[in-house]
Amino acid sequence: MNLKQILFMDYTTLQISADSEAGGIAPFALAVHELLGLPVTMRSLNKKGVRIEKGNILDYDYTGPVLEQVLNENKTIRMIPTSGKYTGIPVIVVPIRNKEGYGIAAIGVVDMVGTVDLGLIFGDYPEVVKQVQECVRSKVAVP
Repeated sequence: MNLKQILFMDYTTLQISADSEAGGIAPFALAVHELLGLPVTMRSLNKKGVRIEKGNILDYDYTGPVLEQVLNENKTIRMIPTSGKYTGIPVIVVPIRNKEGYGIAAIGVVDMVGTVDLGLIFGDYPEVVKQVQECVRSKVAVP
């Protein structure tokens, strides 16, 4: 099922609970996927959920080790899973809590920050800034 199919379904409310099934959480997970353009996984506390990539729900019976860990610990986790569909890929998974603070669902995405070698990208940053400043100074006449 893709985003267009979901949008044309008769959804008058969207509620997420500990017992939400994959079809019930799919619109929320698809919205996050569309917003970020990243693979998204989501499940409720008591039911398996969805796995979404490239605008399509690939699995309506999905769970993963990090989703389960987040639900058990009720805290955000950034890690590189050693098992599951995203083995070896940095992910971030967050709990969705009810008003009492209990984790009732979990949603995760590929952690783009974790996939980037920041040292490599910004290693030359001070030198770049210095070069830009020198260029600006050379073009500004001091009275």
